[in-house]
Parts: sequence; structure tokens; C-alpha cells
Amino acid sequence: MTWLTRKIVDFLSYLSHWYYTRKYGAIATRIGRDLGREAPDRRGFIIVQVDGLAYDYLLEAMQQGYMPHLHRLWQRGHLRLARWRCGLPSTTPAVQAGIMFGNNYDIPAFRWYEKDTRTSMHTKVPFVMRAIQDRISQGRPGILRGGSSYVNMIDGDARLALFTLSAMGGQRFFENVRGFGFLLLFLLSPWRVFRVVVRSTWDYLVDLGRRIVGLFVPGSYQPFDVISPFLMILTNVVLREIQTFSAMIDIYRGMPVIYTNYYSYDEVAHHFGASSREAFNALRGIDRQIRQIDRIRTQYRRREYDLYILADHGLTPAVPFQKKYGQSLGQFIAQELGEGLFMDERWGDERQWATKAQFLIQELAGIEARLSRRGAALLRLIRQYVEDRIPLDTEEMPWDLSRRSDVVVRNSGSLSHVYFNVSPQPMDLSAIALIYPTLLRTLIEHEGIGWVVGREHGETVIMSKEGTRTMNEGSEIQGRDPLASLPEPEYAAAQLHRLASFPHSGDLILLGAWDPETGVVVSFEDQVASHGGLGGPQDYPFLMYPSEVEMDVESIVNATDLYAHFVRTYKPFAAEGEPLLQ
Repeated sequence: MTWLTRKIVDFLSYLSHWYYTRKYGAIATRIGRDLGREAPDRRGFIIVQVDGLAYDYLLEAMQQGYMPHLHRLWQRGHLRLARWRCGLPSTTPAVQAGIMFGNNYDIPAFRWYEKDTRTSMHTKVPFVMRAIQDRISQGRPGILRGGSSYVNMIDGDARLALFTLSAMGGQRFFENVRGFGFLLLFLLSPWRVFRVVVRSTWDYLVDLGRRIVGLFVPGSYQPFDVISPFLMILTNVVLREIQTFSAMIDIYRGMPVIYTNYYSYDEVAHHFGASSREAFNALRGIDRQIRQIDRIRTQYRRREYDLYILADHGLTPAVPFQKKYGQSLGQFIAQELGEGLFMDERWGDERQWATKAQFLIQELAGIEARLSRRGAALLRLIRQYVEDRIPLDTEEMPWDLSRRSDVVVRNSGSLSHVYFNVSPQPMDLSAIALIYPTLLRTLIEHEGIGWVVGREHGETVIMSKEGTRTMNEGSEIQGRDPLASLPEPEYAAAQLHRLASFPHSGDLILLGAWDPETGVVVSFEDQVASHGGLGGPQDYPFLMYPSEVEMDVESIVNATDLYAHFVRTYKPFAAEGEPLLQ
């Protein structure tokens, strides 16, 4: 009986291998994507990022049945599950820079201001991300060298980087895969097309229904709009299928490393809550995509791959500062500093779907150039129609920011950087207190602000209503430790000290108050779940890694530590003669 069972399993395994070889071999041949150049005997790795999913909410989602495949991988011992510390700021660009290049120095938030050049940095702008990647790489090779990057902010030196901000404009998807070849093969998969159409239609009708309800219940949802939800679903659902399909083809090709990122949970959770039904339904869809990638990884074995599934940061339940106190943080500071002040405050919805729509516009423009005049005219009308309906924050673009403001406020979730333009250099607390005598006390005493962080003669000063912690090589506490309410005060202090050392961090760094009893943090953006600062699940994403791989997860205190793990374990640069980092 044992012999027969083994033979049946071997036969089924052979059939699976034959099926995937024929199917994806034909696809890879027809769309012109060559096999990996590196030796297939070298073990590769796949990183699947679930943007914004905290360790605690992953456990909750698995317990409620929203992520059955991840739950099986964990329960059967194929992958280990751990909570890890992503470091400050708890934002995607800083974490991906740390993972891919081992360096996220001077990425102080999702958006910030550089006083020396009077430039606003916003990390959803493609050429800003390219400049940031050039700055943080500094000749250090990225872990994706020779591999693929899909729907990321940073490309990690990937050979193929599609729907990735730092590489936007460098490679068009349909041009890379020989025009319409990929699209035709995608459309020739009836079940996949049917699934996309049904899910897109369902999501659109549900979203439209909520917007109609919003007409009768003010504040319950977003303003009524017929077109925007269609574009959002198009970019989220369709591009999600494309990125999964591409990753599966890359596994057949034997690419040495693949990094793909699923954004939809983070987008939904910001507006509905990290444990809302809407957010968990997004996780259900992501779990299906991971199952497809994992299935071909295990069934087709031209190259052996290790699978890592992780989140870049978590999300903490939040109440918006403006909703709770009737004015934004910038308005509050302006009121405190008096009349005649020019206040430049910015924040905004990350709206990854709108950013991804820019990729769609680029693809349409590329296709348009290869069509006949009549066909190009029709496609141009479609492209212009889409372009007119994408809500871009044009004032967020760096080239619009040459204003000489007195005070600049940049909000990123529960983290805010405040800059005073009286000096192009970072200002000490004593100078701020001299010019704005009552400001520091007012900020410290405000119940919506948990911590005020500044510099003084090279030291970092962390202040709250309870007390002050001064940090340099050691720590000195006056009164009660301001970080005592956090689960790991020393870790938080070290991360704040590092953040304050960045040349382009604010003259003041403000963090929203976190209530350990309710678990709610104050956000400086209009979000019901937030990240960027300290307090709650936002600081503790999850990490699933192969059970055969040794990892000291407790020693990870920043995303940069994961870079060292991948370099040490897989030596991804050895084939190209790059120096290995120890």
C-alpha cells in the first residue's frame, strides 16, 4: 500500500511538472522572455509583500478564514511565522530601501521637505524615487540584481522592473513582452479572464453602492463618483492578475529572485480599518494570488526557490487629528504662532491606484505609437479620457515647490516633520524656543501629540507631558520616561535617535499620541488606520520564511537587517562578480 501510494504521488507530480512545463514554456517562448542567465542549480528566492499587514491582523485574518493558503503553509510547517520590527519611519519606501539595498538613511517619512534646496520630496513621484534609489544605493548592489520587481517603489537593481516607481518610464510592459503577445495569451486563459471580469464587476457594484449610501449618510463613505471606482478596480484587480501571471512566468524562466508587492489591503485599510471586513476581503484576494505563485513554485522545479511572505509595516487604528480637534496640525501650529504666518502644510491619500493608473497611461501611449493613424486616434481618446479622471496632486510635485515658507509641515500618517525656514540648516531646540517662545510647550501639552523630538548640540531630545529623554551615546531621563507606555521603550528610543540624525528630518518631529488602553493612535492624515510613527501594530509587521532557513528574527530592529540576511544566505551577486557583504 505504501509503495502504491508513493507511485501515485510520483505520477501526479510528473503530470504537474509536464503541465507547467508545456503551459509556461509555451508562454515564455511566445512572449520572448528568455530563461534566467544564472545557473539554475543556485537556489533562488521569491519575496511576496502584503503591504501594510501587521502580525496581529494576519493572525486574526487566518483565524477567520480569510487567508487559508498562508494558514496551511504555517500549520504544516512549510513556513515559519514571526513578528519583526520594521524600524522608523514605518513606511514602504524606507522599508523597501532597507530590504533591497541595506540602506534607508535619510528617508525620514513618506513625504518630507529638504530645507537646503527648498524641495518637497514625495515618494509616489517616479523621478523622486529614482533619485532616492540613486542616493541610497551608493554603489551597493541591490538584492534583485538579475531578477524581477513588480509593483514596488524601488527596483533593487532588478533586470526586469515593471509597475515599479523608481523604474517608471524605463520599461513599458507590452513593449518588453513583444507587443500584444502577453495580453493575447492572458485573454486566451478563459477562467482567468472570467475571474477578473466577475471580481471587477462585483467590486465595482459594491463600491458604487457604498457611494450611493454616502449620499444619504454624510461622512459614511467617499463622495459619489461613477468613474473613479472603475479606474481603481481596473488598476487593482487587473494589474494584480498581471503581476501574478508575470511572477509565475518568471518562475518557469528560472529568474534568480522575484519581488512582488500587493497594495490593495493597505489602501482599503486606511479608509475602512485594519480589521474591517473590506480590508480582510482584500486579503482573501491576495491569498489566492500567493497560492498561484506557490503552486507553480512547488510543482515546476527548474530552479528551487525559497518563499518569503512579509509585510513592510503594519497599521494601527487611528483617529484623524483634524476630526478630533477641529483643525489640522498645520492650522494648530499657525494659530499658535500668530497672524501673518505663511503655513505650508501637506499630506494626502497615498492613492496607489492612481499611481498605478499612470502605468496604464504609459502603456497606452506606447501601444498608440505602434498603431495605424486611425487606431492611434481612437486609443488617444481613451488615454486622454483616463488621464483626465486620475486625481493627481499636482501641488505635491517637487517642481511646484519653490515657495519660501516660514513654516513647512509634512504629514505621513501618525508622523509629522515640521521645518522652520528661518534657517536652511537643521535648527536646535534652543533656537526654536528663542524664536517661537511658546510653541514647544504648546505642542508637548497637546493631548493629540504623543512625542515631540528635536536636536540640541548633536543630542536627540524626546519630550512628552510625562518627562524628557536625552540621547547621545547613552540615555538620560528627567521625570518619567516619555516612552514608557510603549512595549519596547529602548527600541523606540534608538529608532527616534536614528531618525533625528537624518539631515532632512524636521527641525521638530511630532508623533501622534497612542493610547495603550484603546490601541488607537492620532493620525495627522484623514485615516482610520495609520502608520509611519510609533504605537500599536504599525511597528510590527509579519514575516513568513522557510522552515529550513535559519533566521534570528528577534535581532532584526530595522528593515536593513533583512538585506544582510538575503546577501548572506543566497549570495545573489556572486555570479556577476559583485563584492559580498558580510
